Amino acid sequence: MPTVWATSLALLLVLTLGGCASRPPGGAGFAAGEPADAVRMTVVETAQQMIGRPYRIGGDGPRGFDCSGLTRYAYGRAGIALPRTSAAQFSTARPIARSDVRPGDLLFFNINGQRASHVGIYVGEGRFIHAPSTGKRVSVESLDNPYWRRRIIGAGHYF
Repeated sequence: MPTVWATSLALLLVLTLGGCASRPPGGAGFAAGEPADAVRMTVVETAQQMIGRPYRIGGDGPRGFDCSGLTRYAYGRAGIALPRTSAAQFSTARPIARSDVRPGDLLFFNINGQRASHVGIYVGEGRFIHAPSTGKRVSVESLDNPYWRRRIIGAGHYF
């Protein structure tokens, strides 16, 4: 009987160790693609928590934001450092097709003829969160709005 017990224990040990060794890279048991999804979720949740905060020129914290300060803050909470301005974020983000935009991706806009002069965070269902302008607050907008639809120039991300 000890032989059956020892064989069972050895088989259990092999299966257990084999399962650990076959875990995909990325740690914490994430399957392929899940780490980026966790980052996306953190970016979106952080941006959602900032809705209603005041617009502040040069602001990049909960007391007030400008557009690139909001994106920098939300990505920073997810462990990703972004450049300070919307133009710099546009030029360094990994470009993606607008048809492939997912929650957490950045949307870039041309406001007043200035390329990549505004940025927001896509949250799904054609909506994005941004810090609009002086006197306003962080809010959610729709890409169906003709104002934004005419001004979008690209999308990108850092994961």
